[in-house]
Amino acid sequence: MTDVQTVSSEVEVSVDPATAFKAFTEEMDLWWIRGPINFWSDGGRVVEVRCEPGVGGRIIEILDDKSGDAVLERARITLWEPGARLGWASSLDDVQTEVRFAPVERGTRVTVEHRIPAGGKDEGGTAWSRVVPKWFGPWIARRDRVPHEQIDIARLSLGIYYARPAAAARWLAEVFGFQADDLPDGTDPLPETEHGHPWIEFRIGNAVLNVFKLDGARSGEVRTHVPWVYVDDLEAHFAHAKGNGATIVEEIHPYPGSTVYVADDLEGNRWTFSQARPTMR
Repeated sequence: MTDVQTVSSEVEVSVDPATAFKAFTEEMDLWWIRGPINFWSDGGRVVEVRCEPGVGGRIIEILDDKSGDAVLERARITLWEPGARLGWASSLDDVQTEVRFAPVERGTRVTVEHRIPAGGKDEGGTAWSRVVPKWFGPWIARRDRVPHEQIDIARLSLGIYYARPAAAARWLAEVFGFQADDLPDGTDPLPETEHGHPWIEFRIGNAVLNVFKLDGARSGEVRTHVPWVYVDDLEAHFAHAKGNGATIVEEIHPYPGSTVYVADDLEGNRWTFSQARPTMR
């Protein structure tokens, strides 16, 4: 029989424990990032992630209508000590979770600890230990200067295929400055998971860019799809890309209604970059 397993992570945030606890629970729908694989139910139907207060409350995904009855229950609250501790038992697997809020010099240390009992199953319940540092921490850092409204992903997402997706993802991060929650460890070819090739996802504004494994060889020189990306500072972005190995196809030049430059990446995919407006997400 498998022994008891534990999984944990932590993040320090610059607010007091009471505020951290309140933000974690009451603002879960604001810090939980929308994405193609970020829900347990049908992500296309989820309109809210809600944490109901108190022991016996639920952590739920609300589907279709915030006032409706269609929900997926992720967990039941087993421990509720505002400013100190929060615990729940997963309704989807055997994972038990405790979140602790401890005061530190610059705010609060938030520790997420999962316990999987002997013989128990983890079918995603430990995902909290991965997402809290990378989603909750940044939310706390910006929550006082941004509107408290959920930003959903754009209706159009983009998939790019590479013979060496791990190397390509690191190149896109280093040279083009794309932001990802995680980049895969190891070199190509990455080992397959039970769901296929490891998921690689970048966020550009509220759009999703996925890096997939190319099956077979590239053929032909005709390009039918060229991603168009808006950046905060076009000149700085151009200088960084050029200085880090991007193949510049067209230098910065006027384009009707905009200014752009065009570059190829390490496998010859072509990208157009343009200047973003201040209001673009």
